Amino acid sequence: MARPIHFEIHAENTERAIRFYTQLFGWKFAQWGKEAYWLVTTGEAPEAGINGGLMPRRGSGPVPMAAVNAFVCTMGVENLDAMIVKVTEAGGTIAVPKMPIPTMGWLAY
Repeated sequence: MARPIHFEIHAENTERAIRFYTQLFGWKFAQWGKEAYWLVTTGEAPEAGINGGLMPRRGSGPVPMAAVNAFVCTMGVENLDAMIVKVTEAGGTIAVPKMPIPTMGWLAY
């Protein structure tokens, strides 16, 4: 069964977001190389939960009282190629084709 393994928060102001989540939840942030991407550690093992990432928002933010548009949840699957086929067979579309994530694996949206 596929389970969530990673989340991403897309923030208009990443410095402000890092301060906010650090102060609010005590999360730890570490920049990933020279990328505008921060790995988020939300707790210590063996406590249940998942870690994630924070990155600059690449589009406009939500207007007041609009739906949320700033969260990605990554699922761990055994075979990404097979899952891509399954997604399209179920009527879904691939928004971002399969691509390598250095030192991590493969990703598709």
